[in-house]
Amino acid sequence: MPHAQAPKQTQRALVLGSSSPYRRELLSRLKLSYDVAVPDVDETPHPQENPRDLALRLALAKAHAVARNHPTAVVIGSDQVADLDGEPIGKPGTHDRAVAQLRRMRGRTVVFQTAVAVVCHETGFEQVDLAPVHVKFLDLTDDEIESYLLAEQPYDCAGSARSEGLGIALLAAIESDDPSALVGLPLIRTCRMIRAAGIRVL
Repeated sequence: MPHAQAPKQTQRALVLGSSSPYRRELLSRLKLSYDVAVPDVDETPHPQENPRDLALRLALAKAHAVARNHPTAVVIGSDQVADLDGEPIGKPGTHDRAVAQLRRMRGRTVVFQTAVAVVCHETGFEQVDLAPVHVKFLDLTDDEIESYLLAEQPYDCAGSARSEGLGIALLAAIESDDPSALVGLPLIRTCRMIRAAGIRVL
C-alpha cells in the first residue's frame, strides 16, 4: 500500500513595507518572492524622542500599518535615523540642507540607527531590532562637500551621503555587525527575524 504523502506547507506571503528603492534592492538579494506596500505612517518625532527610539518606533509602526491590510503575510518594516550627538538628522531634501548637514558632520562620528521590524497579525508574531552603524566622516572641505553633492545628489538619504556610491569617499571608517544596515535594511537581522516568523530563506 503506497505511503500517503504529507501535505505541502504553503509559505506565507512576504511583504516589504517601504517606499525605499534601496530597501527593495537589498531584500531582493535574498532571492525571495515578495510584494511591496507603502506604509501610511506619520514620521514626526515625538517630543524629546531620541534617534534610537524613533527608529525602533517607526520600523514597528510601518510593519503594523502594512500588516493591517495583509494580516496573513509576514511584513517587514524598517527605518533609519542619523544620530549626531543624540539629535536626529533626517533626509536633507535640498542641496542647501545637504551642505549644512555635511558641514556639521565633517570630522565627526555619526551613528546611523537602523531598525527593522517583522510582524504577522494572523500569528501574533512581532520582533523588532536595531543595527547601529558608527560612521566616521573625514574633515571635508567646503569644496569637497560641494563637489560630492553635485556629483551624486543624495538628497533622499539620511545624512546626505550614499555609502554604496561616491559617498564612501567622504568616510574615514564604518563600524557595524550587519553590513547592509547603512544602506537601509540590516539583512542579517532581517533573515533571522523572517525565519522566526516562518519564512524559509534557503
